[in-house]
Amino acid sequence: MALNGSVTQWIGQLKSGEQAAVQRLWEAYFRRLVGLARDRLRGARRRTADEEDVALSAFDGFCRGVERGRFPRLDDRKDLWRLLACITVRKAFDLARHQRSQKQGGGQVRGESAFDGPDGEPGIEQVLGREPSPEFAALLEDAYRSRLARLPDETFRSVAQWKLEGYTNAEIATQLDCDSRTVERKLSIIRSLWGKDDAP
Repeated sequence: MALNGSVTQWIGQLKSGEQAAVQRLWEAYFRRLVGLARDRLRGARRRTADEEDVALSAFDGFCRGVERGRFPRLDDRKDLWRLLACITVRKAFDLARHQRSQKQGGGQVRGESAFDGPDGEPGIEQVLGREPSPEFAALLEDAYRSRLARLPDETFRSVAQWKLEGYTNAEIATQLDCDSRTVERKLSIIRSLWGKDDAP
């Protein structure tokens, strides 16, 4: 794994639009993202997508977010991994939920992954360094799931997900075909509901 200084430098280059930094970060983190996604998808049926698809989608979303200036607090290796882990866990959760949906056969559809053995490649537990442990990733996913479940409906959940991905209120308003004040009201309700979770 690259030294902290190298990762920090790559982040700066990525923010400046240097495409070479994308390749370096890809090489440094993609296998870790696949391991994290595999750990989160354990037990889920994977017919149309798998852990590599989740990692690809997470990394692509991260790069697009950086290009659009959505992550102003992204400064170093620690910030980078927490952000990548958060995006990956969320996308793995979304994929698992989608695969269980009635549209996909209620979780009963079986593909080639049904023949996977129990001894797959090692996941996030094999990663050395200061990255979050599998326990931390599980806590992150549980907290994410719990907070989404507290929201009133799918629109609120979409607003929360987009905001966590770094979308602006104006961009969310465009997605919902409404005005920014509506988005602000929904975010205020979300903060209020989630603030109750943080209360002692």
